[in-house]
Amino acid sequence: MASHPSRRLSAHVSDQEVTRHPSNTASTERHDPRPLAALDPHGLLVLSHTLFACAEQSEIVRLAMRHVSALGPYHAEAGYLATGDGLSRVPGHDAGAPTVDDARMKELGEADGSVSLPERSWNWAFGLRGVGGLLGYIVVSSHSGPDEQGHFLLSTLVGLTSAAMSLAAMRPAHHDNAGELSRLRAERDTALRQLDTMRSKLHLQKTVHEALARVAARGGGEDAITQALYDLTGLSALVEDRFGNLRSWAGPDRPDPYPVPSSTYQEEMLRQVAREAGPVRVKDRLIALVRPRGDLLGVLAIEDPEMTANEHTVFALDHAQRSLAQELMHMRELTEVELRLRRQLIDDLLEGTNETSAYARAEAVGHDLQRTHYVVVVHWPGNAADDAFTRAVEQATATTAARPLITRRGGRVVLLTEARPADDAVHAALAHELGTPDGAIGVSSRCDSPDGFPRCYQEALRALEVRQNSRQRSGTTFFDDLGLYRILGPGNDLRELEGFVREWLGQLIDYDARHDTELVETLSRYFDCGGNYDDAAAALTVHRSTLRYRLQRIREISDRDLTDVDTRLNLQVATRVWKIVLGGRR
Repeated sequence: MASHPSRRLSAHVSDQEVTRHPSNTASTERHDPRPLAALDPHGLLVLSHTLFACAEQSEIVRLAMRHVSALGPYHAEAGYLATGDGLSRVPGHDAGAPTVDDARMKELGEADGSVSLPERSWNWAFGLRGVGGLLGYIVVSSHSGPDEQGHFLLSTLVGLTSAAMSLAAMRPAHHDNAGELSRLRAERDTALRQLDTMRSKLHLQKTVHEALARVAARGGGEDAITQALYDLTGLSALVEDRFGNLRSWAGPDRPDPYPVPSSTYQEEMLRQVAREAGPVRVKDRLIALVRPRGDLLGVLAIEDPEMTANEHTVFALDHAQRSLAQELMHMRELTEVELRLRRQLIDDLLEGTNETSAYARAEAVGHDLQRTHYVVVVHWPGNAADDAFTRAVEQATATTAARPLITRRGGRVVLLTEARPADDAVHAALAHELGTPDGAIGVSSRCDSPDGFPRCYQEALRALEVRQNSRQRSGTTFFDDLGLYRILGPGNDLRELEGFVREWLGQLIDYDARHDTELVETLSRYFDCGGNYDDAAAALTVHRSTLRYRLQRIREISDRDLTDVDTRLNLQVATRVWKIVLGGRR
């Protein structure tokens, strides 16, 4: 076994496969070098010496009543002594508190019970009992009922008071009864031991609270919480997501690689743990589910193969789980807000928005719009554009570039990404993830400023439409590769036509401008004549050999193969647009 830090919280737990964790508290040494105020934060040790030194029962009750408020948000309303004629109110502390109904006290019949007091939601008459029966009552009130610790402290005070009253009652008649005094001393010692145990428990709980509070104050995340839990318990601590994937580990003996359970085992384990309240042992682990508001966000666990954990370990694990629940819920809320802002941004960019506002909003969500972007539209028949499909697209397009902006539109997923998809790599990744290749992707040309996103979005849609209406309907189509199809769709303007002409004739147009030649006109007349050399030469009023020379120069300058059918078609359309639409402008 690897060495551990000092184990502040340790003991044995059950070795059953899935069990409730035991709650027995191990005894601790009573001697502690710290000041008495730290050892006895509620003053019960000091009070006990005063009570047992007092000879009058009424004075004992008054002392106990004065100490009630030191135990918490409680108030002693009245005190009573049992006499032969019934109950007699103890004068002094409660003399000015007529709100307690003495008749109601008599109706209790020597039992503990609730009494009715105005403006108090919790009122309780604690019976003071000795060997001979009822000795009296202390009536305590509070604006809310006490918690487990409060019950313990109040009960301890009542027990000490009862023991002191019994001693005071027996002292005159049984002064020499050493056995009875020994019994009373034993009761006192038992009460003191209980106080010691409570002090130790409260100290350990305070240590846990303070450690996790420091983590929260420093803004620590999952790693800080697991490290704090490891420091508190000396046992390796870990966080998994709901599927069993490791998110954080603190402590020795981390498995490498980390084993991920099957989905069937994981779901069954989660169901078993969810049936119990609080941390649950599963084999060598103590497991706590992190599920704020009923949503399972993950699992916090402690590795405990030697079953050394005790109730203090469970307390630390349970409170660390609560801190982790707040952290994960906060992270989820931030993620949801960021996602909503990113989707609103991309929606506005696709529709057209103010450039200055776009830059500011993009910077607020950590996205740099100053870079070149591409619009990508993904459609996969049979897969609804839901969160799962959106995550699959985002993962498939993930590169070393920044995280893309992503939204959903009309059954399609739309992305703004800095990285131009590499051929069919995104399509292949999605086909593998979704289990079917029957999907199409359209990619726009590059976009260098926010005002170009609406145009690029239409380009991506056009590329997607061409792909879905082609013989091979699945795959990726780039707008830059559409050729003639770029100008056959709706919504094309003069700028798009000019871009098409520049793509196919730009080198020839520039050459003609520099050298005062007519290569573009030659190519146009050549196509107009159906590729006939004689007719084209006659139309240009040049010799046949001159036409051949010009066509050869056109091939060399444009680096186009005039024998390729698609190339000839695109060049012919480009020359028509150049001459008819653009008026032969250079």
